[in-house]
Amino acid sequence: MTLPPLSLYIHIPWCVRKCPYCDFNSHNAPDALPQREYVDALLADLDRDLPLAHGRPLRSIFFGGGTPSLFSPDNIGRILDGTNVRLAFAPGIEVTMETNPGTVEHGDFAAYRRAGVNRLSFGVQSFDDDALKRIGRIHDAQQAERAIKRAQDDGLDNLNLDLMYALPQQTLAGALADIDRAIAFGTPHLSHYQLTLEPNTQFAANPPPLPDEDSAWDMQEACQARIAAAGFGHYEVSAYARPGRESAHNLNYWHFGDYLGIGAGAHGKYSSLDATDTLRVRRRWKVRAPRGYLEHAQSERVIGGDDAVAREQLPFEFMLNGLRLAGGIPLADFHATTGLGLGAIQSQIDEAVRRDWLSIESHRLHPTESGQRFLNDLITLFLPDKGREA
Repeated sequence: MTLPPLSLYIHIPWCVRKCPYCDFNSHNAPDALPQREYVDALLADLDRDLPLAHGRPLRSIFFGGGTPSLFSPDNIGRILDGTNVRLAFAPGIEVTMETNPGTVEHGDFAAYRRAGVNRLSFGVQSFDDDALKRIGRIHDAQQAERAIKRAQDDGLDNLNLDLMYALPQQTLAGALADIDRAIAFGTPHLSHYQLTLEPNTQFAANPPPLPDEDSAWDMQEACQARIAAAGFGHYEVSAYARPGRESAHNLNYWHFGDYLGIGAGAHGKYSSLDATDTLRVRRRWKVRAPRGYLEHAQSERVIGGDDAVAREQLPFEFMLNGLRLAGGIPLADFHATTGLGLGAIQSQIDEAVRRDWLSIESHRLHPTESGQRFLNDLITLFLPDKGREA
């Protein structure tokens, strides 16, 4: 067997201000960010994880957060240069950095491009100033538009725009207006998410007035149709791209590829072959709190956990990722990334087909329209029996 492709996720945990809907591992930035110390910690973290890479080249790198663009281009460059010394970069490697549109939240885009970043993901969320205020964003629509245009002028045309719908007090017309303004920039990728109330967030504790379920569904369908009419392919539950401009990094996640995760709270998934050439899968994650991460950067204590994924859990893990793909997943990928035969999931596939949630075409599993709408129920079919009963 061969091992799956390898990516690298780098977590920068600070934001200017944490949004009330956000359940990511993000923290309000101190007055002086410990940029140099954190870069040193990231590279030490990567050194510790290098044996997991098995000499494989990186196909993609993703700076997530938090707001990674709070770090200067010089420090982003230090991370990329230090990574390339340790690991080979595949030809045409995709290097994405998340950024927010506010002027205090990013450096010079041309300098990021020179540092090695070749793709940006803008956390726009909406082009409606009132909607942005209601969800606690600190930028406005004009700042978002200026930032996107500046990035394009600086030679970064591979851009993703993050948008949310079913925002507090949002109407169908408002949701469509956001889509129209995003499409007008000519960017090759859009992400379109429904705002949900996640546990342990300010919005969960004090819920804002959200559109009801039927209204949210109407927004989703209408926005999907508008995006499709503009020439975007709907290739994942929340992701849309012009032909050939899909996110390589996210595709590696959804195809159950491997990824190293460095930084406070970062998670990684990696595969190895044992002495009998049996594929084994593990997950490793790092200490979550930035202070603890920096304190333990030079020791094994920076590792928050490292667990083997039980073989009976692998079908669920595989489907949790792969069934997000609108175009389906090759049946051959199941064995290639889990080491299991199709017999491990045949009964669940049969049940999903019976319920009209899955179809099998050209040796690929495809979620049907009904399967996409009831995706959580479809994925749950692949839980081990005890988990499914729970």
